[in-house]
Amino acid sequence: MWMTRVSINHPVFATMVMVALTVLGLFSYAKLGVEAMPDVRPPLVSIQVRYPGASPEQVENDLAKPIENAVNTVAGVKRILSASYEGISFSWIEFRLDVDTDRVTQEVRDKIAQIRAGFPRDVKDPVVQRGGDENDEPVAFYALLGSGLSQRQLTTLGEQVVQKGFERVSGVGRVSLAGTVTREIQVRVDPGRLTAFGLTVDQVVTALRNANVSVPVGTISNNTVEAIVRVDGRIEEPANFGKIIVARKSGAPILLSQVAEVFDTERERNSIARINGVPAISFYVFKAQDANIVQVGDSLKVAAGDIRKLLPAGTELKLLRSTSDFVKGAVNNVKITIVEGALLTVLIVFLFLGSWRSTVITGLTLPIAVIATFISLRVFGFTLNYMTMMALSLTIGLLIDDAIVVRENIVRHIHMGKDHYTAAREGTDEIGLAVLATTFSIVAVFVPIAFMGGIVGKFFYPFGITVAVAVLVSLFVSFTLDPMLSAVWRDPPRGMHDARFVGPVLRGFDRFMNRVHAIYGRLLGWVLSQRRWTLGTTVPKLNVPVGVPSIGVWRALRTLDARHLKPRFATISPRGITLWVAALSFALAIPIAGVVGTEMMPESDESFTSVRLTMPVGSSLEYADERVKRVEQALREFKEIDSIDTGIGTEGAKNTGRLNLKLVPRSERDRSQKKLEQAIRQRLAAIPGRPRRR
Repeated sequence: MWMTRVSINHPVFATMVMVALTVLGLFSYAKLGVEAMPDVRPPLVSIQVRYPGASPEQVENDLAKPIENAVNTVAGVKRILSASYEGISFSWIEFRLDVDTDRVTQEVRDKIAQIRAGFPRDVKDPVVQRGGDENDEPVAFYALLGSGLSQRQLTTLGEQVVQKGFERVSGVGRVSLAGTVTREIQVRVDPGRLTAFGLTVDQVVTALRNANVSVPVGTISNNTVEAIVRVDGRIEEPANFGKIIVARKSGAPILLSQVAEVFDTERERNSIARINGVPAISFYVFKAQDANIVQVGDSLKVAAGDIRKLLPAGTELKLLRSTSDFVKGAVNNVKITIVEGALLTVLIVFLFLGSWRSTVITGLTLPIAVIATFISLRVFGFTLNYMTMMALSLTIGLLIDDAIVVRENIVRHIHMGKDHYTAAREGTDEIGLAVLATTFSIVAVFVPIAFMGGIVGKFFYPFGITVAVAVLVSLFVSFTLDPMLSAVWRDPPRGMHDARFVGPVLRGFDRFMNRVHAIYGRLLGWVLSQRRWTLGTTVPKLNVPVGVPSIGVWRALRTLDARHLKPRFATISPRGITLWVAALSFALAIPIAGVVGTEMMPESDESFTSVRLTMPVGSSLEYADERVKRVEQALREFKEIDSIDTGIGTEGAKNTGRLNLKLVPRSERDRSQKKLEQAIRQRLAAIPGRPRRR
C-alpha cells in the first residue's frame, strides 16, 4: 500500500503525522463539553400561563382552550396536552421529528402573542419555551437558612442577594424561588363608615391609585442647564396611607383613615419550603438552553462562595444537589474504565506476543486512535457524554486488532529470513486486504446505527460516528506507524522470554496456553470424529425395541441415496450433539429475551430521589402542609436519607408537594437507591389518609 511505503521510506514524516493527530486531539479534548447525554432536542414546546386566584375550571375555559385552538394551526403539530390547576395553566405541544424546533417555537410565540389581548386582565404574561429536554429540570438546588431572621427578612435577602447573584452566572437561564413571603399593605375598609360618608369602594381604590404614583411633568431649563422634573408621589411609610384624601364633602376632606384601617402585613402564601424541618428559602436554578451543565454547575459553586461573603452572620446558603457533580462523576468513571481496559488490553498483548517492542508498537494504536477521535467529536459538535464515552470504551478492544494482525504478519516474514524493511512492506501488503475488510465490516455495522430514525436515533448518532471514526483511525495507524516502527525498531529473536523477572511469567503463560491448546485440540478432535451412537436397543427377553425411531431422512439427503429411507433407531454423532446444544441454546434464548425488561435509560444510583405528593383538588396550603409533615416524619426513620428538601405548592398548585431526598453516598449505605425507594413506598403506604404519591 502506498501509505505503508511512504511511512517506511519517510519515518520522520510518519512520526510527525502521529504527533500532529495527538496534539490536535488533546486540544480538541480540552475544549469538549461534558454532558450527561447528547444534545438531543425533542420537538416539544411548553406554555405556562399564570392566572392568580382563578379556579381550575376558569383557567381551562379562559386560557387552556384558547391556547389549544391557537397553536393547533402551527404546521407539524402531532399532539397537544394541557393541564389546568388553581391559578396556572400548562400546555405542551409535541411536533413531528422532522420539524425545526427553533422555528416552531417562534411560531408558537407568535400565535400566543396574537391571542394575548383576549386573556383576562389579571393574567400574567405567558412563558413559551422549548420543552422536553434537560432544561426542564433544575441543575442545582440551593437553600437559604437563617437563625434569628423572619421569613420576610429571609425572602428579601434571597431575592436581593442570592437570586441576583445566581442570575448573573453565565449559562443560567432562570432562578425559581419557593417558600417566599411577600410584603403586602392591606387596606381594610369599614363598610359602616363608608356608608355613613356616602362613599363607595371604587372611590377608595381610585384614591389609592391616584395618590401612590410617580410621574414626570417636564423639564426646567435656562441658558446653561436643563433639569428633568418628576413628581414622586409614592408613599414610603404604611402610616402615610391613612392621610390619603378619598373625597371631599362640603369642602372638608375625608381621609382614608376615617373609612379604613391600614395594615403592614404579608401576602397570602402560596408555597412553603423547609430543609430538614427548618423553614428556608429554596432556589431552583435552571440552565439556559445550549449551556454546558458542568460549566454552569462549577460557576454556580464559585458564585455561591461569593454570595456567602455578603450574607449576614447566622445565615447559611446550602447546596442541596448539583446535577453537574453526578455527571462529572459518571463521566470520570467511564474514563477510568477506558484506561483500565486499555491497560488490560496491552497486558494481554504482551503475554501473547512475549515482546515489549511488539507490545509498544501495537499498543501505541490505542492512545493515538482514542485521542485523534476527539478531533471528530469537536468537528461534529459532540460532547463527552454517556454515548460517546460508551463508544470509546466499546472500541478499546477493537482498536488494537488491526495493529496485532499487521505486526504478527510482519514478524512471520522476519522469521522467514527477510530483512525488517522488506518484511514490514510485504507483510503489510499481504495482510492489508483482510485488515481492510475487517475494519470496514465494523464501520458498516455502526454507521447505520448513527442514522436510525426516531428519537432513539438522535441519541445513537454520536455513538455510531464515534465508533466508526475510532476504528478508521486505528486502521490508518496500523498501515503507517506500525510498519514504520517494525522496520526501524528491530526485535530480539527471543523477545522477553529470557528476561530475569518477566521471563518466568511469559514461559508459565506459554505452558498454560499449550495446555489450553491441547484441551481444545482434543475437544475439536472429538467433535469432528466419525463416532456415532445408536439411540435405542432391543430388550433381550421381550424382544421389544426401545429407543428413538428414525427413517434416515438426514442420511438420505446427505448421501442422495434413497436406500437409507427405512425404519431404524436414530443415531447421533459428536457433531450432532454440538448442533443440538447450539439449537437448544438459541431456542431457550428466545423466550428468555421476552422476560428482559426494556427502558429508555438504565437505572442509576445518583444518591438522590424525589417524592411527589398530590392532595385532593381544592386543598388549602395549610392542609397540604399538615399532610406533608406526616410524610417527613416517616422519612426521618430512614438513616440512608441525609437531608429532606420539602416544597409545598412549588409546582403551581397548592395541593401538591415535593420532597427531594439527598441520600448518603453509596459507599456508606447497604441498600441501593432502587431498594430504598421501594422501602419508602411501603412505609408511606402505611400512613393513614395518605396523599397520592409518585
